[in-house]
Amino acid sequence: MTATPTRAPQVDAMALARALRERIAGEVRFDDGSRALYATDASNYRQVPIGVVIPRTVDDVIATVDLCRQYRAPILSRGGGTSLCGQCCNVAVVIDFSKYLNQVLEIDAEGATARVQPGVVLDDLRRQAAQVGLTFAPDPATHNHNTLGGMLGNNSCGPHSVMGGETVHNVIELDILTSDGIRMTVGATDEDSWRRIQAEGGRKAEIYRRLRELVERHGEEIRARFPPIPRRVSGFNLPRLLPENGFDLAKALVGTEGTCVVVLEARLRLLPNPRERVLLVLGYDSVYEAGDHVPEVMRAGPIALEGVDDRLVHDMTAMDLHPRGVQLLPDGHGWLLAEFGGDTVEAACAAAQRLMDQLRSAERPPAMKLVQDPQVQAVLWKVRESGLGATAHVPNAPITWEGWEDASVPPERLGEYLRKLRALFDRYGYGCDLYGHFGQGCVHTRIDFDLVTAPGIAKFRRFIHEAAEQVTAVGGSISGEHGDGQSKAELLEIMYGPRLVQAFEDFKDIWDPLGLMNPGKVVRPYRADENLRLGTSYDPPPVETVMHFAGDASDFGRTMLRCVGVGECRKHDGTMCPSYKATGEEMHATRGRARLLFEMLNGNRTEGVLRQGWQEPAVKEALDLCLSCKGCKKECPVKVDMASYKAEFLFHYFRKHRRPLAAHVFGHIDRWARWASVAPGLANALMQSPPLARLAQRVIGIAPQRRLPAFARQTFRAGFRPRAAKAPRGDVLLWPDTFNNHFHPQVAHAAARVLEHAGYRVRIPGQPLCCGRPLYEFGMLDAARAHLQRTVDALDADLRAGTPVVVLEPACLSVFKEELPMMLPGQQQAHRLRAQSFLLADLLQPHLEALDLAPLGRPALVHAHCHAKTVLDFASSGKLMSAIGLDVHMPDTGCCGMAGSFGFEERKYDVSIACAERRLLPAVRDTAPDHLLIADGFSCREQIVQCTGRDVQHLAEVLLRALPDQGESP
Repeated sequence: MTATPTRAPQVDAMALARALRERIAGEVRFDDGSRALYATDASNYRQVPIGVVIPRTVDDVIATVDLCRQYRAPILSRGGGTSLCGQCCNVAVVIDFSKYLNQVLEIDAEGATARVQPGVVLDDLRRQAAQVGLTFAPDPATHNHNTLGGMLGNNSCGPHSVMGGETVHNVIELDILTSDGIRMTVGATDEDSWRRIQAEGGRKAEIYRRLRELVERHGEEIRARFPPIPRRVSGFNLPRLLPENGFDLAKALVGTEGTCVVVLEARLRLLPNPRERVLLVLGYDSVYEAGDHVPEVMRAGPIALEGVDDRLVHDMTAMDLHPRGVQLLPDGHGWLLAEFGGDTVEAACAAAQRLMDQLRSAERPPAMKLVQDPQVQAVLWKVRESGLGATAHVPNAPITWEGWEDASVPPERLGEYLRKLRALFDRYGYGCDLYGHFGQGCVHTRIDFDLVTAPGIAKFRRFIHEAAEQVTAVGGSISGEHGDGQSKAELLEIMYGPRLVQAFEDFKDIWDPLGLMNPGKVVRPYRADENLRLGTSYDPPPVETVMHFAGDASDFGRTMLRCVGVGECRKHDGTMCPSYKATGEEMHATRGRARLLFEMLNGNRTEGVLRQGWQEPAVKEALDLCLSCKGCKKECPVKVDMASYKAEFLFHYFRKHRRPLAAHVFGHIDRWARWASVAPGLANALMQSPPLARLAQRVIGIAPQRRLPAFARQTFRAGFRPRAAKAPRGDVLLWPDTFNNHFHPQVAHAAARVLEHAGYRVRIPGQPLCCGRPLYEFGMLDAARAHLQRTVDALDADLRAGTPVVVLEPACLSVFKEELPMMLPGQQQAHRLRAQSFLLADLLQPHLEALDLAPLGRPALVHAHCHAKTVLDFASSGKLMSAIGLDVHMPDTGCCGMAGSFGFEERKYDVSIACAERRLLPAVRDTAPDHLLIADGFSCREQIVQCTGRDVQHLAEVLLRALPDQGESP
């Protein structure tokens, strides 16, 4: 029950690392930080690897395997690292294919096939296949970041396996490498191929011969004991070696979880992609009745059929997760989501309508809702896709874990199984939600196991054994999607019996006679209670934090358990995680940083790796490139808040290290700006003087490609004059943030005019104030708290009076919404400021009709600030822009890459530009000169201006143009 591996190999790691560096062009990482990064996956398990290799070429992979063989080092192939059963962590040399070997090599539209490298992300393949009307059917929930290599290893499925089967059904050939250095292409084997291979002789012929002998010995038992169900992922795919199945070695290797060979390339089957889709949502009295009706719904021919229970919906409501999707569900306590496809919407609707007509004739028909709008369908799909996010960290509830999360049964027995499974949960005192791929009888859940105490771990192990007996008794499979790895491998004998388990071992030995490939997983496995990431050695020291992590009961140790490793931060769209998108580095993904923080906090355990606590250099290095975009706070399924973790870490780190000069220059920009406002001309002359500017850049560490923004000749505060006009809507406080006050006062003046036009009496605070946003980037939390305390004290009367506060800079408003309650917890005035502060559009949008704005009729490229897209709400801004007749183009530009001081710092400049060049800057360059460019963030505008020279406006400036007495100007 400890986390100490029982079979750790004795390898001269340093000698192996030197040999690898001499021989391969790829990256060789045997340092403690890299080993900590790859110590776990999305499972309950943790094993620190020997080292990590990131190959650039297939030759690198071949050389790595050769050297590992020479040094007797185990080998673990890895893609997205999202495995849930421990198959993606081991005391081995990890070969990470995802950074470089990630290409779609060929799409054959006529033959409906694709050739891919193992590191290619599934959605990249599907995007390219869709251009010729094809798709790869299996689509796990991680489709936007999981790799094909991982799908081949796990035999992945997903909702649309209803349409195209498991991954195994879509594999034609594999280019593979064995641990003893044999490279070959395998697939189906006819008699001519068999004779040719045997005639050639050698190791390949031996493999084929021994596999045929294996299947001859066990053929009848294979036919008898492998359940004939749609989802059977447990064990090895021995049925694919049967003569009636074409003695298909490629398909037999799918699902072996890296325990037999290394996959170098795959040829895959593609299917026609339905052009149109509709979604039929059915509401039943319970999830059990929903399960009972699965066979009836499946006979209607849906291309996907998913199910959720009312407990999942309850947890989503508790977390305020996708509330619109929950509201759209028809009445019920258990739901089926049936997707129908066709060449036209009419054809898809007709198929759904036939099912609806049939269901209405039943004695107790379900509630029904047919959805054609693709956007509404996407909202409803979020309900099903939120399973992990809605259940892992529910407020005021125990943390839930994998361990029995993907069993599958014959679909006709699903309702029966769900009832029996709930009874088993109740008997053990476990609470959990039920959801999954009901069309194929696969049930997902996360369970509140106690994986920390010895009695809790023993109870967990008893439960999974009883659950395995239960699912086998109804003709099901221990795993219907996630594989066996370590968490379920010891249960295989319950499902298959000892003879077939021996056959699995023989199968592995034929391919991997040296036993180097992912040892201890699937066959001859570790027990389910070994190598636990927590276990009885889990005992993180108590941490006194500056920030109040209320969502985790103010327990930073619990906070570090929030990341479950699903890897959504490795996706290529959205805001999260810009530094990963720019670098392709696990260390610079939210998951990587969270894992390093976990390892840091638990470094003192016997098997700990990072032992320097808050002074750990690996953690500092990883957090340095966090742009604090807060994308993870919204887009991470479990709401990891890396910006706050970074601020907290840097606070502790710099208690024993000297902060760089840049921290003081940028962190206290409000102070320097106030001093510069006394003589802005002189300040600008000094900053813009080439010799002085170059000297300042070198001393402070500013990138030479950057120029410092010029101070305005007059600040907004100095130039603002309140008007005595009537104010039917009452008073509003306009917040003069440091940047719009000292650098872009025209933005604040425009906002004041617009607010006055809307019927407000505009006032500003009686003294200069700053939210302190730059301070968090350098861990200056004492100063940040002082700024916030000064703010609530200065605004005391207005906060008590309920005066709204309009903030023009999204990064400043996010301080009031996010950091303020974490820094001043329990202060009622802080809660009032949080509730009473708004973006300009938020305050104006409810009064849109009364504003009498003139239509501008202009195309506009809009880039939303990261915080506006994540922790704030950009919807009101969009409505205002539509109201003034803008033809808005708002591509998925992600993060601009400037992020306050980040883009100015020399050592971060390249990442800053890489972030911007992904989508934003190309979109700006493609925008016609007479089109508007709109960005509310000061940093966003600065990045665009410095990189393209284009003029960018704040929404306030655009709204000013639309005032009736203003008139449009070029």
